[in-house]
Amino acid sequence: MTSAPLALIIFAAGAVAGSLGALLGLGGGVFLVPFLNLGLGFPFGVAAAISLTTVIATSSSVSAARAGKQLINMKLGMLLEVATAGGSLLGGVTAQLVAQSTLQRLFGVLSALVAVIMLSRLRRRNVILDPTVDPGVLGGRYHEAESGGVVTYRVKRLPVAIGASFLAGSVSSLLGIGGGFIKVPVLNAWCGIPLRAAAATSAFMIGVTATAGAVIYYGHGQLVPALAAAAILGVQLGSWGGMRFGAAASVKWLKVLMAVVLFVISVMMLARGIR
Repeated sequence: MTSAPLALIIFAAGAVAGSLGALLGLGGGVFLVPFLNLGLGFPFGVAAAISLTTVIATSSSVSAARAGKQLINMKLGMLLEVATAGGSLLGGVTAQLVAQSTLQRLFGVLSALVAVIMLSRLRRRNVILDPTVDPGVLGGRYHEAESGGVVTYRVKRLPVAIGASFLAGSVSSLLGIGGGFIKVPVLNAWCGIPLRAAAATSAFMIGVTATAGAVIYYGHGQLVPALAAAAILGVQLGSWGGMRFGAAASVKWLKVLMAVVLFVISVMMLARGIR
């Protein structure tokens, strides 16, 4: 059963989630799922289904806005998406067999781990200031506001990136998030990719990832179309604001914000999961 006040609340929550998701490249689901599950009392499967539809919307708007800024690494994104989509299908099936409390605890633990990773790499930028340096087969270049010019980066530890992408895809469907909250920190911390490029590439990938998982939830009747539509509209509005603010914010500040938000979410989900 849906109502206008409930749809309005979800619209507002979607705007906040979309703003943070676009700002940090996480897709918004990592914020929306806890709100729907803990704040509004929705079953985890319903919250995940609604969240995955908003992730698709966030990916589309963010990718379109950043397409001309050379931040999206298309070659790397397409390669990693193969592993991510496979993991997403596995996670969507597994989610139907796992208890809600288990999913909440998993969400909480992963959020805390990712926050720790981000804080441990607070001062690393992963950029080469010489724009003439060869970026390699999968590396890239883009204009960086912090240095005021074009910077180069190279992709390191590709097997780690592929493994993290498969895990992110599985967790994405399992928990109803975009998978960016795993991919962005791993690509930034261990694979040599600057945060802005990692976030933009992740935003490009999460739409395909979320689609694979959303189909499975829809097939099990867990998607409420009216509420999903309200969330999508909110996320689209929030994404626009998040992208504008993110372009002016420092990378260090964005990492700290990501870690703080993830720690708060971790505490909330673990507290509910162990009851």
